[in-house]
Amino acid sequence: MQIPYELALGWRYTRAGRATRRNGFISFISGVSMLGIALGVAALIIVLSVMNGFQKEVRDRMLSVVSHIEIYAADGQALPDVNRTIAEARRNPEVVGGAPFIATQALIGRGEDMKGAIVRGIDPAREPEVTDLAAEQLQGGGLAQLAPGEFKVVLGGELAKALGARVGDQVTLVAPGGQVTPAGVVPRLKQMTVAGTFESGHYEYDSTLVLMHVDDAARLFRLEGPSGVRLKLRDLHRAPEVTQQLAGTLSDPVYIRDWTKQNKTWFAAVQVEKRMMFIILTLIVAVAAFNLVSTLVMTVTDKRADIAILRTLGASPGSIMGIFVVQGAMVGVIGTVAGLALGLLVAFNIDVIVPALERLFHASFLPKDIYLISRMPSDPQRSDIVPIGVISLVLAFLATLYPSWRASRVNPAEALRYE
Repeated sequence: MQIPYELALGWRYTRAGRATRRNGFISFISGVSMLGIALGVAALIIVLSVMNGFQKEVRDRMLSVVSHIEIYAADGQALPDVNRTIAEARRNPEVVGGAPFIATQALIGRGEDMKGAIVRGIDPAREPEVTDLAAEQLQGGGLAQLAPGEFKVVLGGELAKALGARVGDQVTLVAPGGQVTPAGVVPRLKQMTVAGTFESGHYEYDSTLVLMHVDDAARLFRLEGPSGVRLKLRDLHRAPEVTQQLAGTLSDPVYIRDWTKQNKTWFAAVQVEKRMMFIILTLIVAVAAFNLVSTLVMTVTDKRADIAILRTLGASPGSIMGIFVVQGAMVGVIGTVAGLALGLLVAFNIDVIVPALERLFHASFLPKDIYLISRMPSDPQRSDIVPIGVISLVLAFLATLYPSWRASRVNPAEALRYE
């Protein structure tokens, strides 16, 4: 099979042809353009993979204490029939678990220290169906320590530190509202025993969340029963879709909220930051790609005699243009492929590379006391990698059009006049 001469000449010009000083300089500039494209593509992949990794890490830690979907009574009181609500929700094939709960706010204190807290009443036997609050996250005992009538609590690790509370200590829970007495309204107080602490790795929950048995919570907050139901799905990404489906199938009037709504602002901010980083780093690729313009302009100037000879031998302007389009495209393809390979290599091995750099420079890039994450996460996704490769190739192709068009407009008589 014969290779078209446009492709053969374009590849030859990419390799700089004859070993002259000028061709050597053109080859150097071409290599710099190729390297710039490769580094730009690699930087895009690495940065977006790390951002994806951070988002996934925070999401997974959040979902260790937050369920995929929460169903509340529409009036803010107890659900009429919790078991019926769970049974109706389980009819949806995406729902794999359900558990009752009570959620409210209160004050919790020990000695003179008082903190605001989110109190969640749970059923310890059914809670593992909806969250991943595993036994290894709990210190001092598992959720089974929360027996009805014993008024025990499990505190978030940061909240326990703020109160100076340890397992076995007594803390005071102050319920919202109060009881009317002849002396006036007196807040409802209850002494609770700390049965354990948990570390989810998500500061918001570790510093505010208090777990207790759902029956104890109902008695303390004067509810007739659980105020809601928490659900776990097969695919957490389908939570908004399943929420819409459940809204039309549940018989009781309820309010339904999925996990994406609980931290909507944070997730929206991450997406905006990711888009901005994509745009900024794409400009680096664009600068490298448009370096091809100067490379091809110098090549066209250097090859004017060759272009004139090809024209006199019958080559059309389109064929001449094709030669230099091929040259620029080859630089773009090689740079993009090299950048993809480098970026993916670093992204998939960042958990090895970053610790090595930390040991080399005796530094910690992610102090755990600040970021709560001691390792650099990475999650390369096809939805990011494919657009990066396509955009890089398109920019490289666009950069070849003007120099190639100029090459096709070379007048053979003028080019050969002084040869």
